[in-house]
Amino acid sequence: MAKGIPKRSEDYSKWYTEIVQRAELADYAPVKGCMVIRPYGYAIWERIRDALDAMFKETGHVNAYFPLFIPESFMKREAEHVEDFAPQCAVVTHGGGQPLEEALYVRPTSETVIWSMYGKWIQSWRDLPILINQWANVVRWEMRTRLFLRTTEFLWQEGHTAHATEPEAVEETLRMLEVYRRFAEDFMAVPVITGVKTESEKFAGAVRTYCIEAMMQDGRALQAGTSHYLGALIMAHSDDDGLVLPPKLAPLHVVIIPIFKGDAERAAVLEKAAALRNAFQGSGVTVRLDDRDNVSPGWKFNEWELKGVPLRVEIGPRDLAAGRAVLVRRDTREKRPVALDALKDDITRTLPEMQQALLARALQFRAENTRPVEDYASFKAQMERDIPGFVNAPWCGEAGCEAALQEETKATIRCIPLERSAEPGACVRCGKPSEGRVVMAKSY
Repeated sequence: MAKGIPKRSEDYSKWYTEIVQRAELADYAPVKGCMVIRPYGYAIWERIRDALDAMFKETGHVNAYFPLFIPESFMKREAEHVEDFAPQCAVVTHGGGQPLEEALYVRPTSETVIWSMYGKWIQSWRDLPILINQWANVVRWEMRTRLFLRTTEFLWQEGHTAHATEPEAVEETLRMLEVYRRFAEDFMAVPVITGVKTESEKFAGAVRTYCIEAMMQDGRALQAGTSHYLGALIMAHSDDDGLVLPPKLAPLHVVIIPIFKGDAERAAVLEKAAALRNAFQGSGVTVRLDDRDNVSPGWKFNEWELKGVPLRVEIGPRDLAAGRAVLVRRDTREKRPVALDALKDDITRTLPEMQQALLARALQFRAENTRPVEDYASFKAQMERDIPGFVNAPWCGEAGCEAALQEETKATIRCIPLERSAEPGACVRCGKPSEGRVVMAKSY
């Protein structure tokens, strides 16, 4: 275990915070509730953003940018839509040293200003569909914050589309939900459940809210999206020694650690290490040679493990003499000798294997911690476990029952799965008729 980092089993919340800070992903800003995303953390965000952006554009979406400030009249005009945001809004009342004629809201979400523009741009059905995405920051005045999971200002993307008919709009929504699912599983190696939020959990003003729900290592649910992707990436795979990054999202795929004593060994080892690094130029595999002289190889091992670099190559004089290097996987800790002339091919093959292994491990963990429950006593007992996990249980569909369940157990209905079959039964809490099972869990 990395020195100073608490074990997940002892204090999961503190473990998470320590990982974020010690791996130099983010730090607390001088503004209460805000964070600074450090270069290494931002490099991961860029990988997330760029991969998603390419997937969005494959479906015909284009990027635009809309103002950070929203007139108060726009917000009041959409009272139902902004009702849930009202307590979290930051409002600007002065500018240039003078009171403003109209207060401006700092963007909690962009629907109102975007649709005011769509109203100007759409003159007939010929102008449809509009498929626009925005990468931006938003501000919501959170009382209790946690790095990446809940901060006053955070990064996100918001897609806003306009269609001629409701079926076209629903079709597009489901298409994008599938994009999010594919990204979470193919890039993050995090399995998710796609579903619909209940009426009480849906987005303010929405007819229907679709979502993807992921299980973290402590058995809690996280609605993946926006900067939550970074929080899911940390909590789904990492261990007591630091980050474990899926290769597709790792800013650095391989680190080469030279091991030597004295100038004679140093020159020979560094020459070969540099040649190994240079062999990957233009390959799409990012490699760093850590040739620092002011820290020991052991220090370097710990540092790069903490930062979650997928593969480590160790090479010293004995390795040179044997024509090999030692390859170490971050996820399994497997160490094995690899012939120098086969190293590039081995690494190129191992990275996708590691990507798939992380997804398989996460799928297995979710399967082992997802249980059907038929009665309320069993449900409450499950929620009291160290790893509460996901519960598939029948629910009557009534908002009052849902609210009582949350009050009594601190669990929520995470989603109504899209892929669920009709299964008449009795609600796990109140015993009233149920048409099918929903996913219930404790969440962040």
